[in-house]
Amino acid sequence: MAEQLSAEQTSQELRGVGIGLGVAQGPVARMAEPLPAPTDAPSTLSADEEKARVTDAVAAVARELEQRGAQAGGAAQEVLEAQAMMAEDPSLADEVDARLAQGRTGEWAVFDAFASFRDQLTAMGGYLGERAADLDDVAQRIIARLRGVPAPGVPDPGHPFVLVAKDLAPADTALLDLDKVLALVTTEGGPTSHTAILAREKSIVAVVGAVEATHLRDGETVIVDAAAGVVTTDPTDDDLGRARTRAETRAAAASAPVTDGALADGTPVPLLANLGNADGAADAVSLGAEGVGLFRTEFLFLSSSQAPTVEQQREAYTKLLAAFPGKKVVVRVLDAGADKPLPFLNDAHEENPALGLRGLRALRASEDILREQLTALAEADAATRGQIGGAADLWVMAPMVATVEEAKYFVDVARDYGVKTAGVMVEVPSSALLADRILEHADFASIGTNDLTQYTLAADRLLGSVASFQDPWHPAVLRLIREVGEAGRTTGKPVGICGEAAADPLLAVVLVGLGATSLSMAPTALADVRATLLEHTIDDARDIAAAALSADSAAGARSAAQEASTRRAAFAAQPNPENKGAQQ
Repeated sequence: MAEQLSAEQTSQELRGVGIGLGVAQGPVARMAEPLPAPTDAPSTLSADEEKARVTDAVAAVARELEQRGAQAGGAAQEVLEAQAMMAEDPSLADEVDARLAQGRTGEWAVFDAFASFRDQLTAMGGYLGERAADLDDVAQRIIARLRGVPAPGVPDPGHPFVLVAKDLAPADTALLDLDKVLALVTTEGGPTSHTAILAREKSIVAVVGAVEATHLRDGETVIVDAAAGVVTTDPTDDDLGRARTRAETRAAAASAPVTDGALADGTPVPLLANLGNADGAADAVSLGAEGVGLFRTEFLFLSSSQAPTVEQQREAYTKLLAAFPGKKVVVRVLDAGADKPLPFLNDAHEENPALGLRGLRALRASEDILREQLTALAEADAATRGQIGGAADLWVMAPMVATVEEAKYFVDVARDYGVKTAGVMVEVPSSALLADRILEHADFASIGTNDLTQYTLAADRLLGSVASFQDPWHPAVLRLIREVGEAGRTTGKPVGICGEAAADPLLAVVLVGLGATSLSMAPTALADVRATLLEHTIDDARDIAAAALSADSAAGARSAAQEASTRRAAFAAQPNPENKGAQQ
């Protein structure tokens, strides 16, 4: 008894943001520290000899990243291919060459040139700000190649382990050995970081942004509880047993027959998939996706020096629609601009690209690209009308709509091309506050919680220093979502959620309580969300949402929702459920 009490007293809970509902336990293995910075000592080689070394190292790293991407597939492949392109960026090569010409070593030239670019990207924020961390990883890999040493990466202690890291580079996350990595804990990052997104895609038990995890030691046993967003150190035998039972129960639930999304009282809540290209369609269907709530078309544009042709786009959209016969497929037109510079759209420098010419604004400035995209979508829709199982139900939406006039403009243009269901994304507070008027024109609204949180809390979602503000549980964000939900109800228009918030099972219940009529997420999150919805009625969902709204902070909202969920579950278990209406 004394020993158990002592163990309980030394147990500690480290809090972060959980990804999914999983729970795992095991010994810690920490990521190796980054390579030490090269010294600015003169090179003993000629500039040409150093340039040859760097050129060979850059090419080798780029090919390795491409190979890892091809092996990983999915979203990881897109990220790694982007890193490979970054390694061989001509502008970076020029900066490296300039330093080599000054007699510097290849190691220092790469380190300094990449650091300079990283600082520029960090200052820009937005999509380019996200690339800053990727630059660090690429530079480390090139320097390691030049030194003839292994690049810092995932450790291999020879047994299954809980990986603890400051953050993970996409190249490492993409190829994690899931037979060895029991769970992932990072001290930085938030729910929309690359690490979180890839962890969700791979169904890795993860807690991100757990600042105090820097104190974890190699070999110590921890429990990683993603559902609670907690890492427990020095767990007791009882703690370990409960975690093991939860993991087994969850595994059994995941293997249960897939059903359509619904609440306990039968209220339907369609569960849809977020997809970055049509190649992920089969996996999404196998995991129970009832359609597509967000199809990102950027993959067709971002790796090109010129816009893809109508024919190229039509082929991709036809493949997508053919994969979902008789199902809803929501396609977002190109979401790009100054923060995702495209030479054929808008690559002008902007001081604050997150507030610049992006989304629908950029498309209006280059309307031919929008019209070509709508042409390709209409042709793909027509091409799949006679397919077995029925035609997919194509919905098309515009990103970054901020005004009623913008909503009307997009719907009118979409109608010109025969789009039957045209809607808007609600990602900025203005469109949430004007949702009732916007939905007088648009057929539906889809809330992008990642950007809505960013703009509501004035915190760049890709900037680590303000990651703590990037939490969709914040009551200010929830109030705006409620505005859109109420507007959908009064106008009779659907309101979907397609941001990462929908993949948080308890938050999914809150979103339904706020008026969301469908939820779209990474396919691997579908099982957890489906199971959680089945534990609550629509009255439960509204009660839990009200509890979250009454809080003053994101953490308070999450705790209040959890307490309300537990209270409703306890009341439902009582012998007289007809008294449920008396519950306050």
